[in-house]
Amino acid sequence: MISTLTFAQDVSEEKLPYYEVPDYPETFTAGTMAARMIDGLGFRFYWASEGLSERDLVFKPDDDARSTSETIDHILDLSYIIVNSTLLKANGKNDNSNMSYSDKRKQVLINLKTAADILKNSADISKFKIIFGENEIPFWNQVNGPIADAIWHCGQLASFRRSSGNPINPNVNHFRGTVKKQ
Repeated sequence: MISTLTFAQDVSEEKLPYYEVPDYPETFTAGTMAARMIDGLGFRFYWASEGLSERDLVFKPDDDARSTSETIDHILDLSYIIVNSTLLKANGKNDNSNMSYSDKRKQVLINLKTAADILKNSADISKFKIIFGENEIPFWNQVNGPIADAIWHCGQLASFRRSSGNPINPNVNHFRGTVKKQ
């Protein structure tokens, strides 16, 4: 009985990236700096979106605002723009309507990890343009565009979940990118 419960627990608690921020590289390059920004975003998203209930997901501060779930959808869209740039792919419409909250969360984290890993190992990040149709936008716009926007929205998730009665784990240290062990 115990081994069955342990196995079920292991399967349901798949290890996702960004429980903690990865160790930083020994060298500073444009690629490692951009990757570190995305790693920080991944860590913030991991904890802002971890353990949300249905009550949290439908929460919105007022009628004109996005709900927590809609904010996660927007962050997912931003994560596709970030990763597509590093994969040298054009952006298109993604149909996420059949994805669960858990699947969306997982996909955001995978997209961010993929992008960060590519950037970490890239000598020239200027080749990673944001592509919309025929338009190619310089990588610089990733920083003040999708990356900054997604970080902003992670703050909204943290605020929304606090307002709905489910604050972020108090053992999370955003400065260090770690979680205090119990």
